[in-house]
Amino acid sequence: MKNHKHVHTSRFPIRWGDMDAMGHVNNSTYFRYLEQARIEWYGAIRPPGMAGMETVVVNAHCTFHKALKYPGNLEIRTFAGSPGRSSFEIIQEIRLENDPDTIYATGGSKVVWVIPETGKSTPIPDDIRKLMMPEDSQ
Repeated sequence: MKNHKHVHTSRFPIRWGDMDAMGHVNNSTYFRYLEQARIEWYGAIRPPGMAGMETVVVNAHCTFHKALKYPGNLEIRTFAGSPGRSSFEIIQEIRLENDPDTIYATGGSKVVWVIPETGKSTPIPDDIRKLMMPEDSQ
């Protein structure tokens, strides 16, 4: 993925309750999967003293390539784009662990680093920024 660095892989099961009346995972559930993977990545990179700064999603998207069905174990690969001053793009691929070559959906979001009390954007901390930069630009 050009200009995006693989930063995290999440794995979790499809739940029976994720299915809809058509017998496949409901489209809105894909956004929950993407959110779960994004939050897991944040938890993995957030230093303990980072309280007081958060991210907000300013847009989110998902393209559905192939229907997911229960049962199955998901693998969601998260890629971060080169960060700007306070924002960055996340691209994610939803796959199945037993079918890792098939992308079932692609999605992502644009995220802005903010100070929660004010809602104002703030620069991405340098240590977090470095985690998102492609190896050839560090």
